[in-house]
Amino acid sequence: MIKNIGIIGAGTMGAGIAQVAATAGCTVKIYDTKTDALEKSKADLEKIMNRLVEKGRIDANEKERIQNNIKYVNTLKELKDSHMTIEAIIENLDIKKNVFSTIEKFVSDDCILASNTSSLSIASIASSLEKPERCIGIHFFNPAPLMKLVEVIPAVQTSEETLNISIQTIKDWGKTVAVAKDTPGFIVNRVARPFYGEALRIYEEGIADFATIDWTMTNYGGFKMGPFELMDFIGNDVNYTVTETVFEAFYYDPRYKPSFTQKRFAEAGYLGRKTGRGFYNYGENAVKPEPVFKDDLNIEELVFERILVMLINEAADALFWNIASAKDIDNAMTKGVNYPNGLLAWANEKGIEWCVAKMDELYDRYHEDRYRCSPILREMKENGNKFDV
Repeated sequence: MIKNIGIIGAGTMGAGIAQVAATAGCTVKIYDTKTDALEKSKADLEKIMNRLVEKGRIDANEKERIQNNIKYVNTLKELKDSHMTIEAIIENLDIKKNVFSTIEKFVSDDCILASNTSSLSIASIASSLEKPERCIGIHFFNPAPLMKLVEVIPAVQTSEETLNISIQTIKDWGKTVAVAKDTPGFIVNRVARPFYGEALRIYEEGIADFATIDWTMTNYGGFKMGPFELMDFIGNDVNYTVTETVFEAFYYDPRYKPSFTQKRFAEAGYLGRKTGRGFYNYGENAVKPEPVFKDDLNIEELVFERILVMLINEAADALFWNIASAKDIDNAMTKGVNYPNGLLAWANEKGIEWCVAKMDELYDRYHEDRYRCSPILREMKENGNKFDV
């Protein structure tokens, strides 16, 4: 079992991964060039541990054990005894490649070098190494201690041994593993694009406003947050950049086309909760708008079914292109982003014929490639099959 873990980056994600590994009994060293970031990470962990003790989740001895398992360092040579290092820094490919080529000089030949990137090419990161077979994607979700899912992404260079050890390590940490092909967005950030993109499209067409769409997806659809609430929570700059990255990486496939609405909100500095204004106003005296329903339309059904079928279609296409297994795709969406149901299981419940009919209805209306039905749905409809989830 891997025991010594190095974490590169003392931000929220790096600190969260460190907490997960330390709780599982690993010795962890968090590296960051900024001393204040290390101090903040240590102080934040103290607060988290105290809350867990107050809630009775852990006792004082367990708190001390976890904290003693983590050391905060500001030189890379401190990571020389790591069996695995996990990078959790800015989503910039050139910076990541530079970090990986540098860290390789300090660690042993059999140390696994992993990236927590949410959408960048693992193959490209691995190409910066002298031993690229040791490189792999290990993508946690925020907050790492609470979210059960971890995407594990082997590059074309990744050895079978690296993959197997990584999967077992993450399972030993109490997480659910979903293995994904090294393609843009992996599973979650690819399959989830319509949750945001189609909601924005519905708004831009004037069918419903932000509050009505959010109310529909939470109260009618069972999602924990509506798309506009969630974009405000993530940050419009961050969410827009991920959409833009996926769009470009898929050679400008119209299915992933970004929205001018979100672009303009980001340009205006309306980034969401962190700036006090996004799709909603988060000022001190701000009142959240109420949903508006038109008497002549069943808005809840129209909005929910349109977003849902686009999500199902995206999940089906991920299976068609062998991005992941049907089980891993559904696990990714329920345990990675807390969807109320697996999308492929949802397709089975709604009926494959319903899915195809809804997609064809959208395509017939718009004649845009954005609304093309996944071939696997058509095949399953013809053969009377269901997804094996």
